[in-house]
Amino acid sequence: MADAVNTNSDARPDSDSGSGSGSGSGCASDSDPDRVLVLDFGSQYTQLIARRIREQRVYSEIWPCTKTLAEISAFRPRAIVLSGGPSSVHDEGSPSIDPGIFELGVPILGICYGLQLMCHLLGGRVTRSPAHEYGRAEIQHVAEESILSGFDANESLSVWMSHGDLVEKIPPSFEVLGRSKNCPYAIVMERARKIYGLQFHPEVVHTHRGRDILANFLFRIAKVHANWTMGSFIEREVAEVRDRVGQDSVICGLSGGVDSSVVTALLHRALGDQLIPVFVNNGLLREGEAEQVQSLFRDRLGVNLRYVDATDEFLRALDGVVDPEQKRKTIGRVFVEVFERAAKEAGPNAKWLAQGTLYPDVIESVSFKGPSATIKSHHNVGGLPERMHLKLIEPLRELFKDEVRILGRELGLPDDVVNRQPFPGPGLAVRVLGPITRDKLEVLRGADRIVFEEIEAAGLYDAIWQSFAVLLPVHSVGVMGDARTYEQVAAIRAVTSVDGMTADWAPIPHDVLARMSNRIINEVRGINRVVYDISSKPPATIEWE
Repeated sequence: MADAVNTNSDARPDSDSGSGSGSGSGCASDSDPDRVLVLDFGSQYTQLIARRIREQRVYSEIWPCTKTLAEISAFRPRAIVLSGGPSSVHDEGSPSIDPGIFELGVPILGICYGLQLMCHLLGGRVTRSPAHEYGRAEIQHVAEESILSGFDANESLSVWMSHGDLVEKIPPSFEVLGRSKNCPYAIVMERARKIYGLQFHPEVVHTHRGRDILANFLFRIAKVHANWTMGSFIEREVAEVRDRVGQDSVICGLSGGVDSSVVTALLHRALGDQLIPVFVNNGLLREGEAEQVQSLFRDRLGVNLRYVDATDEFLRALDGVVDPEQKRKTIGRVFVEVFERAAKEAGPNAKWLAQGTLYPDVIESVSFKGPSATIKSHHNVGGLPERMHLKLIEPLRELFKDEVRILGRELGLPDDVVNRQPFPGPGLAVRVLGPITRDKLEVLRGADRIVFEEIEAAGLYDAIWQSFAVLLPVHSVGVMGDARTYEQVAAIRAVTSVDGMTADWAPIPHDVLARMSNRIINEVRGINRVVYDISSKPPATIEWE
């Protein structure tokens, strides 16, 4: 058994914009960048593998391990990586691959379960490890090879292990390059077919010089070229969008967040006024947000923005709704109704719908996965009704979040948009705990504004994944001006994270917290107590609802 946890979430249906192979690129063409294919066996780290490869300016895609040999060959990868996974090669129904993959003449790197599977298929032997390794381990490399080029043979390599099985015997044609105390074949290779295996995870930050190991595999062994850039992506995507859309119009839901802003900027560059962005004010935005979005896109970028103030409609629908899931469903339903009306007003030439789908969403829909629990509905609206008869266009579906931010800068979006912290689709509805009223929203906006101002003034905004205020459904006794008060409680939430999948509470300096608390209590009428949330994800979630 390799990785012990599978964190992939439930699948989403694929769109018509791809072939369903991964990001939707399908077979390679001569103008495409060099490609590395990552076959997913259910590892919690699979996305990290692809991201680490892309950080080297090499394009990578994640496909489920169930893809056929013909499909893999048609993709024309320059290298293949076999991910880890939670299974054992001895489990009934454990994921596998066609052994013909090793005869494609493509360099292959197996990681954790990927190593065990290749050894199992090629004549080696995998067994239950008498001493499982989870966490840090030391590797002694016993041979010099290109995957370890630049490493000092006299020093041990600190790596991150996560496995319950191990390779007891390597295939006859393999050589051992490194071992740990509990793992005799921690690094192996077969020279003739350029097959390499690692029992540890080079993609995680806990593995010392893991990126160097991946770089050696990419550039010294697979000889790929670092030709994946945002500049080339823009040129290719603009040409493709123009070709697909023709003279039609494209409708885009603009929220002001990073993803929808970048989609709007990219499609505006490709289509000009053929793009019709619709900005729906649901009454659940932060202070001044509606004005800021309109000013940026309409006034500064010259986008033909359509603004719909549907505050009353949303708040009527949310009247008395307490359950967080019901809030999300209500907001999603009303958004669809409002957006559908706006789409009809755009005229018969509006035949396309643009969405800010990112590559992690695509991966979730195609990756190999085991059972998973639904923690809560996704923050964003899940989809528009089929009766709208709009074709889907998703120009960011090949990109990770960090790449979207780079793309935004390339397109000229300001830093305050590109570096914006995530904001949930339901907005302040999931930060006003309990029933939502206009008065509560105004109280929360005032507290949230102060949190933002103090985080920014302290120079902490870019170092924090998310920071915001939450209005709690409790009242607290206080004393203000020698008088007894009985008012609401605000919680401050600030977390650090890489991708939002896990998060830790941010150690904000006490003086900054003190200023927040003092300002909120003195400046926001209706709050007399402020608390700081010091829970991590897991077990908590980042948002309170």
